[in-house]
Amino acid sequence: MNEKIIVGISQGDVNGIGLEVVLKTLMDPGLIEICTPVLFSSQKTVSYYRKVLGLEEFNFAPIKDFTQLNTKKANVFVCYDEEVNIEMGKSTDVGGKYAYLSLEKATQALVEKKIDVLVTAPINKSNMQSAVPVENDIKFIGHTEYLGSKLGGDPLMLMCTDNGLRIAVVTGHVPVKDISSKITIETVTKKIKQLHESLMKDFGVRKPKIAVLGLNPHAGDGGAIGTEDRDVITPAIQSLNLNGIIYGPYSADGFFGNGTYKQFDGILAMYHDQGLIPFKTLAFSEGVNFTAGLSAVRTSPDHGTGYEIAGKNMANDQSFKKALYAAIDIFKNRNLQGEISANPLAFGTFKKER
Repeated sequence: MNEKIIVGISQGDVNGIGLEVVLKTLMDPGLIEICTPVLFSSQKTVSYYRKVLGLEEFNFAPIKDFTQLNTKKANVFVCYDEEVNIEMGKSTDVGGKYAYLSLEKATQALVEKKIDVLVTAPINKSNMQSAVPVENDIKFIGHTEYLGSKLGGDPLMLMCTDNGLRIAVVTGHVPVKDISSKITIETVTKKIKQLHESLMKDFGVRKPKIAVLGLNPHAGDGGAIGTEDRDVITPAIQSLNLNGIIYGPYSADGFFGNGTYKQFDGILAMYHDQGLIPFKTLAFSEGVNFTAGLSAVRTSPDHGTGYEIAGKNMANDQSFKKALYAAIDIFKNRNLQGEISANPLAFGTFKKER
């Protein structure tokens, strides 16, 4: 039995920096001591990148079945055998096609529990549109939504760092003109509950302290600049704030500008840019995108395809490396919380004996 965590990795857009940061991460010899990596790609594609990046010393085991899994080196699950036309730095339909193929195979393995966690390399949402089959008249709009449809649950985009900065969003990949209509008491309440649960289950925070940001400038100024903060967000907070652990709504600019964010275990922003702009300003290249609320663990780096530096051996692998280690930590936290919930008396006895 292989007791190490099996980490699945989707290759992302083959024309971006995804495979570069993946291979650089997998070059770390200490990684194999704590997990068994499985990159969903092809032998030809990985060999091509290995040559371009001058990483000839990178060794991997090509597999087509999980019975062939090699626990002593990185594995490449062969999703396709054909040569791929790689055009580094360009958005192409080919890039979208093979990004989707890798994601599809990796997600299937996650659903079937062949891998324990999934770390996704960056994709281009535009060229993925033509590659992903339209299901129920819904187009592919991102990893978060795709994995939510395949894994079950209600996905919550949660950006995090290993020093405790965690920002979730109520609305993810939603056009700005549609945001206000999606901010309801029910939605905000649900996302607060999800964030609270994730902080405890996934990050091991026993009594999370959560800040909720307002939607409008100055959190609406009592209704003078929009009524959502007064009529929607405040009632949602009050309906849940039984033990004084949820605070807000805060005006987003001052909240980050004066350092108030440092006082909280988790922050709930109302929309994508409201949360991700300050997050990336504070933690770019160190941050991790975690999809909370799913039945399985998925993380990704906090950057995109990086076409402008693709193939130049300039990509920083720190965010991807952080994403991989975060996936392992969250998986372990979930298992620990599951053990505590299943047998709290035995756990208490164990702790007392120690």
